Amino acid sequence: MGGLLNELGKKLAERWLTLLVLPGALYLAVAAAGHTLGQSAALDVGRLTHTISDAARAPQVSTVGGQVVLLAALLAGAAAVGLAAQSLGSVVERVALAGGWGAWLWLFGEQAERHVARRQRRWDAARAEYEALRLRERAPRPADRPRHRERHRAAHRCERISVERPERPTWSGDRIHAAAVRLDRDVHVNLLILWPHLWLVLPEEIRGEIGRARAALTRAAVLGGWALLYLPLAWWWWPAVPLAATLVVSAARRLRTASDAYATLLEASVRLHLTDLADKLRIEEQPMGPPLGGAVMRRLSSPAPSTEPAL
Repeated sequence: MGGLLNELGKKLAERWLTLLVLPGALYLAVAAAGHTLGQSAALDVGRLTHTISDAARAPQVSTVGGQVVLLAALLAGAAAVGLAAQSLGSVVERVALAGGWGAWLWLFGEQAERHVARRQRRWDAARAEYEALRLRERAPRPADRPRHRERHRAAHRCERISVERPERPTWSGDRIHAAAVRLDRDVHVNLLILWPHLWLVLPEEIRGEIGRARAALTRAAVLGGWALLYLPLAWWWWPAVPLAATLVVSAARRLRTASDAYATLLEASVRLHLTDLADKLRIEEQPMGPPLGGAVMRRLSSPAPSTEPAL
């Protein structure tokens, strides 16, 4: 038991150091450099080196007690900044996935609604172009048929907007929503109701893959939280602007990749293991598709509440 607790403590300390302290220490170093140099001498390395040397010779730092206090303060400050980045990351994740965007504040809600309408118009136009190229492929004369490259480009333009018709203001949110749309259309299951029950019958390795994909999505959102923290530093140190912009671009790309992988695993898990859930529910064997999905949903759906008074 003691060995297990020691190993657990080591893993927790490692995660605490990796996720909170090291990125937080880097942030504090950048903030200190920006505060020291300012806008006028933003890239003056000599001035920064001289300031660090003077601080290292200070009497408060030269003693063991002062060094311990300084190290403790740095660790506490780095951990606090890391927690702030994770909190901002949860906000970034909610905005990126936009699950409840209809309940956003009125100003943001109106802007999101207009953005969804624009995305829908762009998607409809791209989809119409793709369908027109598919129809041209059936032309009797080969000269009238489009090249395969044109059709693939049209499909790519459509997918860059959204995999299915947009219903949310962000690509990542629509990508996860597309998994629910496809399963409802092809298998007639409600992913929101089905998923907790299916999760209990999934193999351990599948649940591990889904958990890692979900963790990657969270890490990408936390990277966006760090970008939001670095952006205010530009007020007194302009090099923070390209740093924050780099983090924003990296976070956006990672969010897109992680949401795609997570949605793909959700959809694949349902299609591959819906029959396992049906067996657990003792549903008669049926082919994969709407009959099986409908039978499972009827078993999982709660009955309507009775209007008769309780005796």
